[in-house]
Amino acid sequence: MSNTFGTIFKVTTFGESHGPALGAVIDGCPSLIPISQEEIQKQLDRRKPGQSSLTSQRKESDKVNILSGIEKGMTTGAPIALLINNTDARTADYKRFSSAPRPSHADLTYFLKYGILPSSGGGRASARETVARVAAGAVAESFLSIKHCVQITAWVSAVGNITAPDLVTRAPTRAQIDKFAVRCPDKEAAKKMEAEIENARATGDSVGGIVTCLCLGVKPGWGEPVFDKLSALLAHAMFSIPAVKGFEIGSGFAAAKMRGSEHNDLFVKKGKGLGTLTNNSGGIQGGISNGEPIYFKVAFKPTATIAKEQLTADFKGKPALLAGKGRHDPCVVPRAVPIVEAMTALVLADAAMRHHPANAF
Repeated sequence: MSNTFGTIFKVTTFGESHGPALGAVIDGCPSLIPISQEEIQKQLDRRKPGQSSLTSQRKESDKVNILSGIEKGMTTGAPIALLINNTDARTADYKRFSSAPRPSHADLTYFLKYGILPSSGGGRASARETVARVAAGAVAESFLSIKHCVQITAWVSAVGNITAPDLVTRAPTRAQIDKFAVRCPDKEAAKKMEAEIENARATGDSVGGIVTCLCLGVKPGWGEPVFDKLSALLAHAMFSIPAVKGFEIGSGFAAAKMRGSEHNDLFVKKGKGLGTLTNNSGGIQGGISNGEPIYFKVAFKPTATIAKEQLTADFKGKPALLAGKGRHDPCVVPRAVPIVEAMTALVLADAAMRHHPANAF
């Protein structure tokens, strides 16, 4: 089963969208890492539904309960168990999907694999599962910040056809990003993005978008050769997030249109060592971090469950007119920002411990 992520810094998530609760168990986190319930809650509040008209109107406080592994604001070295109760579950909203799978959702594939349909709104396939990842990611972020001075920041860089200016070199802060409901730190682009999402909601539809992530302070040497390249692990982590359809790091797909002389990151002396004049590699070369900022983009599809009626087929192959009922995001990217940050933190925390197993503590 694939409910566990990581090799040394491991996270196992459990729970379903409309079940009693969701949670995470973190194993391998070093002791004496400062982390408070408030720090974890801060990230969960950025992901929770009902934040604005741009998101699902499901009402969940997403309050985290620390069951073990953290005492007096410090990790103990024991497994960390985090629990988030569901308080606004509505399984009745999903009864209509018991006979017809939702287009582009996981209903059909989960049924073909397991032979059963969960009554809990998509079960483990639901994006609500990511609440547990965000809780675990907050712990990983604290470890990275305290032990390695790593800073991770993500923001919305596109919604539909609306694209914000390149903000990677500006390194926006979370305060600047959260100033706008859409989580794009560019004022003009944010206004247009918010209008685009509101339009999609008004017409019973949805719209996709892109999240950009920037990692500062990652030391050289993180990542393993061949199969566990740092870029490969980040791609794996991002594609594990529901609704993700694309990933590119550094110059990404634009590199395919360039000559080597244009794309190569020439080395220059920086401090006591070497750095690069440009950063088309996105901070990773040969699958190993080179000390430059790591940046990448993650593309999210439009939300699959929409209010607009669509002619599809039921499980028996008969025509069925289906329209989603319930509380769904017209665009997932505003709430995806802390999820991308969390999965990035889990990858980097594990990479740090694999590279520095002796001094990670």
